[in-house]
Amino acid sequence: QVQLVESGGGLVQPGGSLTLSCAASGSIASIYVMGWYRQAPGKQRELVAVIHSGGSTNYAGSVKGRFTISRDNAKNTVYLQMNSLKPEDTAAYYCNAAVLDRLGSVKNSWGQGTQVTVSS
Repeated sequence: QVQLVESGGGLVQPGGSLTLSCAASGSIASIYVMGWYRQAPGKQRELVAVIHSGGSTNYAGSVKGRFTISRDNAKNTVYLQMNSLKPEDTAAYYCNAAVLDRLGSVKNSWGQGTQVTVSS
């Protein structure tokens, strides 16, 4: 069993910044990929950013240059630094991880989500 716990969401004005954190715990041998997805009301969940165990990253075009994903492998934690936030960034943000558990199975796990609202 793998658990992902997110924190750091909230209300911020346009142009502001927020940092999201997601800590993984449980039966973890290693984590291949960690990432952030978001879902706005009435829309499909979409990729925001992912980071691989070696440190390579991928970003959605809409956030490139404004958001930065990073991870602390020792803490099994991924971060999303969000700068220059726009109202269209408003969504529930979900952490995701592809985890090799201690029984040798690969698990795709999701956090419970944290709300980010960008509004004046």
